[in-house]
Amino acid sequence: MALNGTITTWFKEKGFGFIKDEMGDNRYFHEVKVANPELIKKDAAVTFEPTTNNKGLSAYAVKVIPPSKYLFIAGERVKLTAIKNYRLYTEEVPANQSIDKANTILSVGMLMNTIRPKTDQSPDATRTLRKIAITTFQGETLVFSEDEVDIDETVKLLKFK
Repeated sequence: MALNGTITTWFKEKGFGFIKDEMGDNRYFHEVKVANPELIKKDAAVTFEPTTNNKGLSAYAVKVIPPSKYLFIAGERVKLTAIKNYRLYTEEVPANQSIDKANTILSVGMLMNTIRPKTDQSPDATRTLRKIAITTFQGETLVFSEDEVDIDETVKLLKFK
């Protein structure tokens, strides 16, 4: 029965390493027992068949799960190989969004929220918003703000592509 795990240690020059399985046990593996050894790296997800040898728990029929070819950002699916580059920047945006003037039906609550005490922010107050612009090889630029996505996590994913 195949198990899932993560490569915790990899000694490339020696050709072996260790996998932490789904039960938390460490298992020895050798690269000759790996179907796709070119993908072996620390923290890579794997599937394997559990076994034991004279030194303890080990794994064979190891398959490294390739990293996802897609990045999912705010409901958009972007193929990693289609991403040409990305750029981080900040933009000054209104600190509080104004009432939608086109929406004529206002609740008393909304109306009360728009009546601000004198000590509140000035109507032209702004805040700094971090943004990421991702450009694809097709020339499309997707822009996301920190209100929509975790910018730091997105950059981590982009650096692995």
